[in-house]
Amino acid sequence: MHCGTSKIIGCRFSLHPMDSEFISIIKGALSEVDLSTVWRHTDDVSTVIRGEGPHVFNALAALTEKAASHGKHIAMNATFSVGCPGDTSGDSYMGIEDPVKNEIPEGPYVSSQFSLYPLNQSDYMETIYREIDRAKERGVYNESMHYATGIHGSLKNVFAFYEETFTEAQIGEHPHVVMTINMSIHSPSHGGPDNAR
Repeated sequence: MHCGTSKIIGCRFSLHPMDSEFISIIKGALSEVDLSTVWRHTDDVSTVIRGEGPHVFNALAALTEKAASHGKHIAMNATFSVGCPGDTSGDSYMGIEDPVKNEIPEGPYVSSQFSLYPLNQSDYMETIYREIDRAKERGVYNESMHYATGIHGSLKNVFAFYEETFTEAQIGEHPHVVMTINMSIHSPSHGGPDNAR
């Protein structure tokens, strides 16, 4: 098996609403979002979605926005992967070229952190630095920190950056890329009526 042979985009994520009604918030988001273009499985810890990149990112952005629409403090963490040599062709919806199914509104303010791991690439640091520069160009860069980079802005802009940077990080002969995201929405620590820091 070789890196980069699988083109399936996989994402395993968890939503954590800080509210006693967290079950209805999570299940409501899963029922309200159109997930017809991604393969999905939910267990007692997390949900995995698999398929073409645009549909995977669209589904996660829509799920996060729906869960956040209740106005409660919510956290989301996700791990994306593509090109894993141990991946299989099953349990995925590939070859779907239809437009994405969910319209993503501008959404609330998001504070997040991401880490990018371009595996099987000798110049991986160049890729990471390039994508941090991309965050600055897109106006979503927040700060550098140990083991991650801070990204913030509207939900729509933050997810647009993550999709773009994950796609661009795959450029290479045998791309195997992993990206982790931790996201916080409606946190009282964001400060201010518009949650801007």
